[in-house]
Amino acid sequence: MKREIEVTEDGSHTLFVPELDEHYHSTHGAIRESEWVYIDAGLKYRGKFPANILEVGFGTGLNAFLSMLEADRREAPVFYTAMEMYPLSLSEAELLNYAALTDPAKQELFIKLHQSPWNKACGITPNFTLRKIRADAAHPANYPSDCFYDLVFFDAFAPDKQSQMWTPELFEKLYDLSADGGIITTYCAKGRVRRMFQSAGFVVERLPGPPGKREILRGRKG
Repeated sequence: MKREIEVTEDGSHTLFVPELDEHYHSTHGAIRESEWVYIDAGLKYRGKFPANILEVGFGTGLNAFLSMLEADRREAPVFYTAMEMYPLSLSEAELLNYAALTDPAKQELFIKLHQSPWNKACGITPNFTLRKIRADAAHPANYPSDCFYDLVFFDAFAPDKQSQMWTPELFEKLYDLSADGGIITTYCAKGRVRRMFQSAGFVVERLPGPPGKREILRGRKG
């Protein structure tokens, strides 16, 4: 899959996939969007530590990196599982500027996220453990079911670009994998996505979105 680096409005990088005509992150600010949707509306809102997090779409590693920074800041354990079928090469990851814009001293840790082995848990810092699953996240049977998740970061490509990722069956699986009071967040606030969340069992909120997005969705189990 060909990917091109672009600079977004907050100075941080996103990747563009010509084949899909799709970006990995918002062109209005990659870091700003990730912090807004997944850290502020998810990790900080849930406020439960230790935390088990499941990310649907590891991608650039930005959501994992920001979660790691938050875990280290709080000195609170996070176990982070990420599903990804098409990982970045190390050379691609080395070009991304997320650490440079947030904490330059953590560049080696950002690279370690991408270098960590697949399908096994790897301690990145004393407070952050990463498990990357190399599998097609569109299939519910591929998800590990060895724990319940306090947070689900749903960050697949948009429904009109990757419709197989936005199905009732998948959201039902994510509901089953969520702990009581567990949270799911996503940048996509389309009505049919909200209805799939609700049909799966989540209590859904529409929240104000980051620049470039009017709304985002947050669901809660129980």
